[in-house]
Amino acid sequence: MPSIVSPIHRRYVCKNRNRTLIFIHLNQTKFCSVEYIHLRDTVVNEGNTTNVGRLTILPSSYTGSPHHMHEYTQDAIAYVRHYGHPELFITFTCNPAWDDIQQLLLPGQLPVDRHDITVCVFRQKLKSLMDFMVKHEVFGSVRCWMYSVEWQKRGLPHAHMLIWLYNKITSNEIDNVICAEIPDANVDKDFHEIVMKNMIHGPCSTMNPNSPCMIDGKCSKQYPRALVSNTVTGNDGYPLYRRRSAEDGGKLATIQMRNDDIEVDNRWVVPYSPLLSKTYEAHINVEYCNSVKLIKYICKYVNKGSDMAVFGMQPERSDRNVVIHIDEIAQYQAGRYISSNEAVWRILSFPIHEQSPAVVHLAVHLENGQRVYFTVANVQ
Repeated sequence: MPSIVSPIHRRYVCKNRNRTLIFIHLNQTKFCSVEYIHLRDTVVNEGNTTNVGRLTILPSSYTGSPHHMHEYTQDAIAYVRHYGHPELFITFTCNPAWDDIQQLLLPGQLPVDRHDITVCVFRQKLKSLMDFMVKHEVFGSVRCWMYSVEWQKRGLPHAHMLIWLYNKITSNEIDNVICAEIPDANVDKDFHEIVMKNMIHGPCSTMNPNSPCMIDGKCSKQYPRALVSNTVTGNDGYPLYRRRSAEDGGKLATIQMRNDDIEVDNRWVVPYSPLLSKTYEAHINVEYCNSVKLIKYICKYVNKGSDMAVFGMQPERSDRNVVIHIDEIAQYQAGRYISSNEAVWRILSFPIHEQSPAVVHLAVHLENGQRVYFTVANVQ
């Protein structure tokens, strides 16, 4: 049976997105603006107002635009300013081996053949996970939360979440929430298999130098991690989670890679929540946020937008007779990568970002920060 995402479906997404972008492009007099202080600096420093207002703007109302992602980042910073740093940073990845997906496939089909099933199941799992944490308060009462959905190059969706709790997690409570060790197969065989299938990184390094995470001969995810007997905090980054060695009581396990059996220890375990991993049987990376320095990076990472590659050239600033037209719509479309899974997600109108409570944007500005709008009458 052919994939649900045929060229017709892809053209449907592109056609509707292009209609929206064309409308924005033809109604620039309603969007074209600049802050007064920038207008004043242009007049004083350059003496040339030719380029002022010569800008095609892609407004923040367009989902996925740079201005849209910037607003969500500012919302996250507003949470931090009002409630302090979040307690948990969670990455939830779709598992194509879920029974919910496998049971809906026709004979001979693979999850890659039915993006509609993958998308719908992940959306339901994501809603269930948020309800599990927020309504059932498995980590305590939740003050606020936000998440963004992204897509990997092979198409599987994943969500980055930030969770703020009323009762802060203390350093001596981290081990009750987050684990970075291989569970004992003799105690819980099913849980051991879940962790081994979903929460083991690589292995990479000398075991697999061609791993995608390897950059300049080193793992970009900093694996293998150091073995420590107790969780250590206060290093202005992620904590050093407890990863006991085999001599200290840590467990060893064997995985298969390229038809070879490789023995791994706790150095290769991605931090996880035993409760979430056992409940959802997927890759759910749970990290404890213990430093304010991480917040800006995490907030920007959660709202970093789609992958793209683009470059451009423009004349030197000394040439004042050349009019430089900056087209944000063209920049947004150039080099944009959208997978089939993301196309189906957008066709079904599932939200890419959600947060609670809502952040109200007030029309307040700094001195000379008010916006000057350009119309057909004054843009010339």
